[in-house]
Amino acid sequence: MAAACCTLLPPLSRPLAAQSTAVARSVAPQQSALPIVFVHGNGDHAGLWDTTIWRFESNGYPANRLFAVDLPNPLSSSTIRAAELNRSTPEDQTAALAAYVTRVLLQTGAPKVVLVGSSRGGMTIRNYVRFGGGAAHVSHVITCGSPNHGVFALREMQPLSEYNGAGEYLQRLNAGSEVVAGVRFLALRSDSLDKYAQASGAGLGNPSMKTGVDATGPALRGATNVVLPGTDHREVAFGPASFAAQYRFVTQRAPRTTAIVADTVAVLNGMVSRNVNDGPTNLPTIGAQVTVYTVDPTTGMRSGSAVHRATTGVMGEWGPFRAQPTQTYEFEVVAPDSSVLLHVYRSPLLRSSRVVNFRLPSLPAGKKDSTSVLITRPRGYFGVGRDTVQFDGAAARGITPGVPSVDRAIRWFATDSSRTVVTRVNGETIVVRTRPDDKRRLVLAEFLY
Repeated sequence: MAAACCTLLPPLSRPLAAQSTAVARSVAPQQSALPIVFVHGNGDHAGLWDTTIWRFESNGYPANRLFAVDLPNPLSSSTIRAAELNRSTPEDQTAALAAYVTRVLLQTGAPKVVLVGSSRGGMTIRNYVRFGGGAAHVSHVITCGSPNHGVFALREMQPLSEYNGAGEYLQRLNAGSEVVAGVRFLALRSDSLDKYAQASGAGLGNPSMKTGVDATGPALRGATNVVLPGTDHREVAFGPASFAAQYRFVTQRAPRTTAIVADTVAVLNGMVSRNVNDGPTNLPTIGAQVTVYTVDPTTGMRSGSAVHRATTGVMGEWGPFRAQPTQTYEFEVVAPDSSVLLHVYRSPLLRSSRVVNFRLPSLPAGKKDSTSVLITRPRGYFGVGRDTVQFDGAAARGITPGVPSVDRAIRWFATDSSRTVVTRVNGETIVVRTRPDDKRRLVLAEFLY
């Protein structure tokens, strides 16, 4: 099943705009740099790595050596052997990753790759390197917040879960040496804020449960283990401190900057996929319509006619689109059957990217006479007292106290008229616009940082 899915993975690269002259000169001598493949976690997609890729590029790492994979059907099955529709087992994910690495090696001619994995992605990488033949093709492995010893470790609870440290999968993966000879390993973890590395089961919905793991769970015996203080489960993969640790491990030098250096033009592309059976597929959606508008950053109102239109083909691609890094855009994405209409407003897209992905979701349940505005931060969570999350100056509801564990907040607005909604996360503001008389609309404010 996984092998068949792999044939639907989008091409590894598309021609992008030339980088700025200064950056191009700095990376030209580094064309022999090892390719880096970034692997997302459970339910996620390649697009979460764009800011990390931009940070590597901003430090001179060659853009044609940076890849992010969309693994098909990224939600885990209920057990390590269950064949469930639109879900994947560890072996499904491992086979898909192996196929992608082979393609990267063939395209680049490189002898080996570096693999970087967030959460479940790190476990998939370890399975590939130890049991899937990957050791011959991989030079470095970096796991970021991966539950290497389980989200829980209880023999009597879900023994066939891939997240049970006392279960079959992780026991086999951790038997003997937890690293593989000939491959360098780095394990990144939080000191205390990783929701999946907690002694209490509060983050799993069961505060009274003792999980059998703690903050040290993502560490690996025999690896270089680095603690990133104050990072949550996703920041430990996608945040600037994580990037700095990744860069240092791969290049053996500190980055010049952890900031993202804007390019003069950003050529954007990506895949439109959709949810099926209440789960993401990471597979192309054919016939989706994507329309891009420039908008006023203070009102969210469109500045004129569309600046880009596309209908997705067999690879689900909606680009390429030449964007201005300083411009604010609205991306309107319509399902092929027009059942879902998505409006996406994002933080400024400062550099070119092949993984500006869109997912057509199932609409959240809500009032029939209202439209939803969703604040989302896919590369980090929200924490009470740590983060400011607001709709029109009012604190968002539903953000739980304790360890940061929620990456979105929603508010419903009446559809009697269009309105401007000011969303804010910490020091960043995204202004969106609702539209009347259409109950299919989901307005999304996506914060990249």
